[in-house]
Amino acid sequence: MKTSLCNYSEFKIYPARGMKFVRGDSKVFHFINTKVESLFFRKINPRDIRWSMVYRRIYKNTATDVSAKKKARKTKKVERNIVGASLEVIQQKRAQKPEVKAAAAEQAKREIKEKKKVAAKKAAPKK
Repeated sequence: MKTSLCNYSEFKIYPARGMKFVRGDSKVFHFINTKVESLFFRKINPRDIRWSMVYRRIYKNTATDVSAKKKARKTKKVERNIVGASLEVIQQKRAQKPEVKAAAAEQAKREIKEKKKVAAKKAAPKK
């Protein structure tokens, strides 16, 4: 439901309520009722009318709409187990020094090469 604001009192005007006035320079004014309309035509300043929102805002009689920005949640870093390795094992591997990691990688490469050699010997046809 689309609402508009009264140009004089700044009250919400709901659909099928209020009236419009179009001035000679084609400026459109929306009024909530005839009381507001007559005050506008008599050129009475809304700052002098105690019930208007302008007056209430100036003299701090209402809580102004301070729409605080919604705080964005900080992303939390969560560490979880990976299938086949517990969290403790993962943290130990992370804490290892680079030299130890490199040596372990070399050892793993050698084992893979040996397995391939063994597999190649078994798969080789006998003459």
